[in-house]
Amino acid sequence: MDLKIKLEQLHQKVIGLKEQIGTEEATKNAFVMPFIQILGYDIFNPTEVVPEHVCDIGTKKGEKVDYVIKNNDEPIFIIECKHWKESADAHNSQLHRYYHVSKTRFGVLTNGIVYNFYTDLEKPNIMDEKPFFTINIEDLKDSSIKILESFTKKDYNLESILDSAEALKYIKAIRKEFEKEIENPSDELVKLLVNRFFEKPITSNRMVSFKEYAKKALTTSINESISFRLKSALSINEQIEKREDDIKTSQPIDENNDSKIVTTEEELEGFQIVKAILREKIPSSRIAYRDTLSYFGILLDDNNRKPLCRLHFNTANKYLETFHNGKESGEKVLLNSLDDIYTFRNQLHQTLENYN
Repeated sequence: MDLKIKLEQLHQKVIGLKEQIGTEEATKNAFVMPFIQILGYDIFNPTEVVPEHVCDIGTKKGEKVDYVIKNNDEPIFIIECKHWKESADAHNSQLHRYYHVSKTRFGVLTNGIVYNFYTDLEKPNIMDEKPFFTINIEDLKDSSIKILESFTKKDYNLESILDSAEALKYIKAIRKEFEKEIENPSDELVKLLVNRFFEKPITSNRMVSFKEYAKKALTTSINESISFRLKSALSINEQIEKREDDIKTSQPIDENNDSKIVTTEEELEGFQIVKAILREKIPSSRIAYRDTLSYFGILLDDNNRKPLCRLHFNTANKYLETFHNGKESGEKVLLNSLDDIYTFRNQLHQTLENYN
């Protein structure tokens, strides 16, 4: 079963049970162990999921971490659990001690709802103060689920995770600072922006005004961007409804018609992005699409023998298939978001040139 579906099922379980979970041990049994199982590890195999693992620290004997997860007898990560009502950010000093002696590269601190993943990016074998990745069962995001896949038994790859851990950590930190700036612009940011168009000295009174202007400008820009996306979505929805009405009025009911094909908003939005890229080279009237059960095909001159690309959006993961190496040599690439399509502009233009 798909990882996202399993996590959503766990979310429903958390919603239904959490008010009845009164202890840390109950949190482990009801929430944390199912989470470990979702990642593909056998919670009933003590050589794979080791509960109450001893982590003696100096003169402190009998110190135990809640779980050590192993793969091929090698420790992958440790998990320290708290009651679901406690903050998952409040006890990392304890996990910090266990990490030092655990011989693993990852530590997880959780309350059964929020899972904070730590590593040692700053100093070898010393756990960082802040997590590089967090997933919240009550606020599941596709991007977080994609990262979590790297920790599953099936897809675990230490080098791959470490390669992305630094980026994840600093992207998270930058985003947090950006959100602070939106809420309360700093003097540094205001000066950076204002000095580009305001040539007079910025007095203290001016700074107060400009900080307020900056806050309004940033907020307005973001709100307008959101509004534009919503309008685009509504426009696409109207196109879908119109297309459905046209089909109903122009085609008789026929048992041979494939009624299982559903053209989604995301497919149409992807089509609009591809069209915008290709309009740099050809009129939009030459760009057509045909939806099938397997993929959403975008064609030159509505000709099946001239595929420009295909959108594979019928699964949890979304892929773009390009044909810049020839129509018989399609290459599928994973899309984290629809905006990623813009990064394949050169491949789409090359495909056009292949048909000339």
